[in-house]
Amino acid sequence: MKLPSWRKVLRGASLRRDFDEIKGLVVRYVKEETVQPLKDVARYAAFGAIGSVFVGFGTLMLLIGLLRFLQQFRVLDGSLSWLPYIIVAVAAIGVLGLTAWRIVADASVRRRLKDKS
Repeated sequence: MKLPSWRKVLRGASLRRDFDEIKGLVVRYVKEETVQPLKDVARYAAFGAIGSVFVGFGTLMLLIGLLRFLQQFRVLDGSLSWLPYIIVAVAAIGVLGLTAWRIVADASVRRRLKDKS
């Protein structure tokens, strides 16, 4: 008994091999184009978050150091004991303002560079 030509193709290993090859290609493509970029973004965000925590902690330590430095002066004792706290609060607001200004300035520079290209 002779099989029709389409049954020969279905029974052969060629179709199964082609299917496995296509499946492997799709899996490899998905990994390269979606999973790897997501891993890269997650790593970038993690390092950024860790860096932000360290910079924030360092800034806090510097502000506490400034407060302790100002508290050692006898002029700022007694009725002026509140003045070092005000000075440190103004310095902290200045640091926050500087940070916000740099974030906004960098975003506008990136926007201008994007518009030029």
